[in-house]
Amino acid sequence: MIGLVVFIHVIISLLLMTVILMQSSKGGGLAGAFGGGGGVGSMFGGRGVATFLSKVTTVLAVLFMLSSVGQVMIRKTTTGPKSVIQEEVNKSAGTSPAAKLPGLPGQLPIQQSQTPVQKDTTKK
Repeated sequence: MIGLVVFIHVIISLLLMTVILMQSSKGGGLAGAFGGGGGVGSMFGGRGVATFLSKVTTVLAVLFMLSSVGQVMIRKTTTGPKSVIQEEVNKSAGTSPAAKLPGLPGQLPIQQSQTPVQKDTTKK
């Protein structure tokens, strides 16, 4: 399911890039590479090409945004491996960063364990 949505998203993004590049600007845009827009201009009229490409750009932009939101919604519902960053956040949720700092001079040290360490007095 997610593969199909990603494939559609890529197709929409490629179409969006193509339509944006085809719009004429001060330099003529990519439309000038296809004969200066003469053939397309005669089909849609003088200003019709710009209006048509503008509408197609708007539709593709909306589809691109909806596809992006759809991917996020699908990813939230699937149970998969979490990111490394999310795992680290979950590990350190109960600890304070200040607890890892060394103590101040004159401060009593925090006891790590209650059992005393015995030295081995036997010789080998």
